[in-house]
Amino acid sequence: MAKEKARDLRAGIALLWGEQDQPTRGPKPSLTPGRIAEAAVAIADTQDLAAVSMSKVAAEFGMSAMALYRYVPGKTELVELMVESVLTQVPDLSAAGSGWRPQIIEWARQSERIHRAHPWLLAATAMRRQLMGPHQLGWLDAALAALEPTGLTAAEQHRVFILVTGFVRTHVQQLLDFDEEHSREWNRLTGELLDRHADRFPALTRAIAAGAFAPDATDTLEFGLDRVLDGVQTLIDRR
Repeated sequence: MAKEKARDLRAGIALLWGEQDQPTRGPKPSLTPGRIAEAAVAIADTQDLAAVSMSKVAAEFGMSAMALYRYVPGKTELVELMVESVLTQVPDLSAAGSGWRPQIIEWARQSERIHRAHPWLLAATAMRRQLMGPHQLGWLDAALAALEPTGLTAAEQHRVFILVTGFVRTHVQQLLDFDEEHSREWNRLTGELLDRHADRFPALTRAIAAGAFAPDATDTLEFGLDRVLDGVQTLIDRR
């Protein structure tokens, strides 16, 4: 098996940060990486990330895939550009109030909204060896700025960021996976099973009887995030 060609990471960074060299000869490029990313995002939003290909994006501009490679080296770089293009609104947390906690909650809410608007973002930001552009780093910077007054070490602040990000991603994935009709059928069939086998699952039977799985208007993001941040507050108090 042929060894996969290593990425030119410097070229990828230059593309994301708009620092690539401009051609001095030949025809002026008719496209920009930004326009290409917008076309790819439109495909991913209506289909999914797997549907995005160099040939499909090239077709949006009436050109061949080979012609598109003049602007973007490959799909990996294209996906990184897509991430940048949907994270342009770096969170302004000043309106959330003073204190690290309300600001982190606001950061998480804005992150939830952007992930729900672009479900493919979950897969795109889980890519191995992904490079980050200025917009994505701006989101990280905003979260770390909110955590600076906590007195936690820089490493602990970063771990809290990862913890909050992981919770938001899991929460969004659960929302995207939810199917109301399937949920109703699951509840019905599970209820029938437990009617016949209640003695084998006593705790589960009691929980269902007490309404554990009943529809609930609780804001699941806020509930889970509060529990996570309660733990962070305990760590801060130890300082």
